[in-house]
Amino acid sequence: MQCSRTVDSSTVANLRDLGGIAVAGGARIRPGLAFRSGQLDRLDVPSDPAFAALGVRTVVDLRTERERAARPDRMPGGAHLLVADVMADPAGTGTAARLAAAFADPLLANREFRAGGAARALAADYRAFVTAESARQAYRQLLTALAHRDGGPVLFHCTAGKDRTGWGAALVLLLLGADERTVAAEYLSVGAAVQAAFAPLIEAFAAGGGDPEIADAVFGVRTAYLEAALQAVTDGWGDVESYARAGLGIKDETLDHLRERLTA
Repeated sequence: MQCSRTVDSSTVANLRDLGGIAVAGGARIRPGLAFRSGQLDRLDVPSDPAFAALGVRTVVDLRTERERAARPDRMPGGAHLLVADVMADPAGTGTAARLAAAFADPLLANREFRAGGAARALAADYRAFVTAESARQAYRQLLTALAHRDGGPVLFHCTAGKDRTGWGAALVLLLLGADERTVAAEYLSVGAAVQAAFAPLIEAFAAGGGDPEIADAVFGVRTAYLEAALQAVTDGWGDVESYARAGLGIKDETLDHLRERLTA
């Protein structure tokens, strides 16, 4: 199963190119146009030739205001930053905020998220990625940026590059006609990179008495999370194209441009 290609960046975690993935009609995504990653707070273009070679023109930051303030992106020269805060809507921030606070206190996390609570919280976040107003605005911005004919290479990211970014990548692939097996395989492919990037935090959590199941739920990449988002699309709009048009407000012209630009 074709997944996104890892870019061997020395300063950006979980950097991948969606190019080469098979989509509808025997086509594939063009390489070098759509990239996904974790946050760019450590980006150092002069010492990172692999990243510099990508020629990124637009960065779409899916993180919250608090995340951006704590670890601001280091932008590549000449690139445009587009802030698209998925979780700005109060209706979609509860579980994410509670998880972030609890993870800093392992014993609190054990009390609040024991017995599968963390996994349920993540699934609720994924449903909010589909339904929350801020999320719909954010993913509309992402799709519009990717469809821009003269926009150059686009990189979209959150903190780890697995949840908000993972749903963004899944949404792009589905709209380009990739089948659900391909979408799931691409979504799951980032798991090892996320675990490696956050290994010190995971180890500190365990050393402080944190339940390993909670850490696995928070930093794991699980099919159930993706399925929660897909079910929210089905429940609210029936299919992904209807979701894009009615839920995100994407025009047919923009969808056509997205497919023309990203597939060959």
